[in-house]
Amino acid sequence: MLAPFHTPNCIEAGCDEAGRGCLAGPVYAAAVIFPPDYKNELLNDSKQLTDKQRKALREQIINDAMAWAVGIVDNHEIDKINILNASFLAMHRALDKLTIKPEHIIVDGNKFKKYKEIPHHCIVKGDGKYLSIAAASILAKTFRDDYMDEIHLQFPMYNWISNKGYPTLQHKLAIKEFGRTDYHRATFNAEIVKQLTLDI
Repeated sequence: MLAPFHTPNCIEAGCDEAGRGCLAGPVYAAAVIFPPDYKNELLNDSKQLTDKQRKALREQIINDAMAWAVGIVDNHEIDKINILNASFLAMHRALDKLTIKPEHIIVDGNKFKKYKEIPHHCIVKGDGKYLSIAAASILAKTFRDDYMDEIHLQFPMYNWISNKGYPTLQHKLAIKEFGRTDYHRATFNAEIVKQLTLDI
């Protein structure tokens, strides 16, 4: 079972993002604050769960959290500031929207840009260690998946309903055949187009 918190006796928010390695769509991030004694044996890293499990847990997280929020950075902003900075910005936007101010932040991964004057810890594979980070990974993933399913209807040839914007072979071949959409990340796709003749 995942740990309920990293730092005792404070209001702690867990953060994670989804969509960092995609060729299309925004990056989403979430921040979640649970009660200090919170327990949930089903919560885990979103990548270890099925789509059905993630969606069921999303509703439970929303109901159980003391506060939760989602932040979004679109593909145009990603192209301007790069994906690493966009991931941090999405997390900051999620933290901005929390209705309770955290006293400590835990983040999945090994890097984070300081948020205001609030202390933080970066935790590698934190989504498999702490409940609030696991919950944030589920919210970021499911809300982003819903968005990619919506825009798939406009551009079904890229199969975003299945690949969610990640660089599958089918997605790369579709970029080669149809070009980029306004949802594609230009900085990512320039490299992909260069590689297509070598990879395919």
